[in-house]
Amino acid sequence: MSVQQRKERERADRERLIVATARELAEQQGWDAVTTRRLAERIEYSQPVLYSHFRGKREIIGAVALEGAAEMAAAVRTAAADADGPRSRVAALARAYLDFAERNPAVYDAMFHLDGGLAFAHEDTPEPLKDAFAALLESLGEVAGDGVHPGLFTEVFWAALHGLATLTRAGRLPPEHTAWRVELLVDRLAVA
Repeated sequence: MSVQQRKERERADRERLIVATARELAEQQGWDAVTTRRLAERIEYSQPVLYSHFRGKREIIGAVALEGAAEMAAAVRTAAADADGPRSRVAALARAYLDFAERNPAVYDAMFHLDGGLAFAHEDTPEPLKDAFAALLESLGEVAGDGVHPGLFTEVFWAALHGLATLTRAGRLPPEHTAWRVELLVDRLAVA
């Protein structure tokens, strides 16, 4: 391994450490607790080293969001792949999405509630975000119904899931009815 390769590997390792530490701290104490000073202390590097990877907290939030999008896409795909038939795939996708949001509240916030400097629904949308949407579209597109644009249907279904995740987490919807809400959503929106 060349010196340059070793330096690149060490840089990538430091970047992963920064993102993992930010994510851990945010999950434990909330995003307000994530500061460059605190991160530098936890990873035992100076703040200038942190700034050599990320210009600030916003970029760190963005990195966590991209990581979370990849994880959510994988969870949704795995759940859908294990289901039999379009309706079962959509129900499994919905449960996996809501489960991801519940298990990873700080990551979910980074993805959808905080400014991570990421463009959504644009040409320059980062690939992990596009792939997360594609993971939803793969199952939802087949149940959109005749004459309904699959992408638009996926947006509406995703918005409903996001609303359920957000309102349940905020205590506005009782969590014990989540399964019923998923069934209702699938029965009323997914026509296949």
